[in-house]
Amino acid sequence: MKKARKLLRIVFGRTIFVVVFLLIQLGILFAGMRWLSEYLIYFYWVYVLFGALVVIYILNEDANPSFKMAWIVPVLVFPVFGCLFYIFIQLQVATKLIAKRQKMLAKETEKWLEQEKNTAARLAEADAGEVNLAKYMKQHGGFPVYQNTAVSYFPLGEDKFEVLKRELRAAKHFIFLEYFIVEPGIVWNSILEILEEKVKEGVEVRMMYDGMCSLVLLPYHYPKELQAKGIHCKMFSPIKPALSTHQNNRDHRKIVVIDGHTAFTGGINLADEYMNLKVRFGHWKDTAVMIKGDAVKSFTMMFLQMWNTTERQPENYERYLCKDMPCRMDGMMRTGGFVMPYGDSPLDNEHVGESVYLDILYRAEKYVHIMTPYLILDHEMEVALCYAAKRGVETVILMPHIPDKLYAYLLARSYYQELIRAGVQIYEYTPGFVHAKMFASDDKRAVVGTINLDYRSLYLHFECAAYFYQNPVVLDVERDFQETLKKCQKITLQECRRFPAWKRFAGRALRLFAPLM
Repeated sequence: MKKARKLLRIVFGRTIFVVVFLLIQLGILFAGMRWLSEYLIYFYWVYVLFGALVVIYILNEDANPSFKMAWIVPVLVFPVFGCLFYIFIQLQVATKLIAKRQKMLAKETEKWLEQEKNTAARLAEADAGEVNLAKYMKQHGGFPVYQNTAVSYFPLGEDKFEVLKRELRAAKHFIFLEYFIVEPGIVWNSILEILEEKVKEGVEVRMMYDGMCSLVLLPYHYPKELQAKGIHCKMFSPIKPALSTHQNNRDHRKIVVIDGHTAFTGGINLADEYMNLKVRFGHWKDTAVMIKGDAVKSFTMMFLQMWNTTERQPENYERYLCKDMPCRMDGMMRTGGFVMPYGDSPLDNEHVGESVYLDILYRAEKYVHIMTPYLILDHEMEVALCYAAKRGVETVILMPHIPDKLYAYLLARSYYQELIRAGVQIYEYTPGFVHAKMFASDDKRAVVGTINLDYRSLYLHFECAAYFYQNPVVLDVERDFQETLKKCQKITLQECRRFPAWKRFAGRALRLFAPLM
C-alpha cells in the first residue's frame, strides 16, 4: 500500500504535471513545424532566406562560439522549427526583466561595496597583476578586495557542518541562507531546529533555495511551512509548466551570512550526502570556507541583491552591515593577505567566474591545481589549460572516479586525451565523488566556491566564490589537494584508449549539446 500511495503521488504530483505541460508545449512547436513543412515546396526559398538570416544573426551575436554552434546546427537541420524556437527564446521577456531588476539592485548596493583605497594601494605594492584583476572585478563584477579578514578552510562537508551549527547558535541579529539544494534529513533537520530556536530569540532569519528543489526534494508550498515557523523563506525561480529561458538560470550559490561578520561558501549543500551521512557515489569529497571580517560585506550584499530580485519594498542595507566586527575568531582561522568574494550572474554578459579561472591559468608560474566534479570545457578554457601545461606549469585536474551523472562523465572523458597530450595531468578520486570547486596556484592564489568547470556554472547559473591572495589559507587549500591526490589514480593515454569505444563515441557526440548541459 505504501508503494502504491508513493506511485500515485508521483503520477499525480506536480512534477509530472510540469513535465507533461512542457512536453505539450514542445509538441505544439513540433506540430507547427510539421504543418509548415507540408508547404515547403511553395515557400522553399522563403525558408532558406529566413534560415540564412537567423544564422547570420547568430554568428554576429556577442556570445560564446560554442553556444552559437549549438544553435546553428538545429537551425540548419530543422530550418522551420530551429528558427522558430530560436526566435521564441530570444523574445523571452521574463529574462530581460530579471536582468534589468538585478542591474538596478547592483546600482543600489554600489555605495556599500566601494573599494577601500588603502587596501588597493597595498595590493598594488604586492603585485601589479593582482591590481589588474581587482580593477576588472570591481568595474565589471561590482566586488572589491578586502583585508582585515580571517578565513577557515574545511576539507570535508562534515567539518563545515559542526562549525556552521556553532556559528548559527551564536547569531544575535540575523541569519541569511541561500542554497541550491535543501533536502530533509539529518543535516537540514538539525539546521532547521537551530533556526526555529533563533527565531524565538528574536533573530531575523531569511532562507532562499533554488526552485528545482520543488520537483523532487521539497513540497512546492514548503516556503509557507517555514514562514509559519517565523522564517522568511522563498524559492528562487520556482519551476512552472511554461517554456521559458529564465527557468534555465538556476541559483547554484551556497551562502550563509550571520550578523554581518561571518559568512560561509563552497560546494556544500544542505543534504546528508554532502556530510557523508548518506552514501551516494562513494565517499563525498567537498570543500567550504568560513570568512570573518570586512569581506563578509560582499556576501551580505550578494544575498540581498538576489533576495530583492522579487521584492518591491525598499531594503535597509545599512542595517545588515557589521560596523565594529567584534567577531570571535576560530583558532584555525588564517589572517593576512587579501580576500575577494564575488558573484557571477548569467544575465549581465560578463562571465567573471570564468575570467578569474583564466586569469589564474595565464599568470601561473609553477602550478595550478584544480578540483572539479565536471569537465565540460569551452574553447577558451581548454586552450588556457593546455597552454599552462605546455609552458611548464604543473597543471593538475582532480576529478570524480564515481560520477553522479553518466552523461557528464562521458563528456569529461572526451576531453582527457587532448588535455593529457598537452601535458595536463588528470587524476580520479577512487573513493568516490569529488564535488569541490577549487583552484590553487603558486602558493599565492586560491579560489573556493560554487563554480564548476562546465557551461552551466560558467554561463547559465548564478554562482559565487571567494578569491584569496597571499592569505595563509591558500596553503591549507593546497595541502588538502595534496592529501586528496594520494587517494587518486592517474589517468594515462593508454587508459583513455582502453575506455570502451561506445563510451568514447557517446562523449564526443554529446559535445554537440555540451553548452546546454
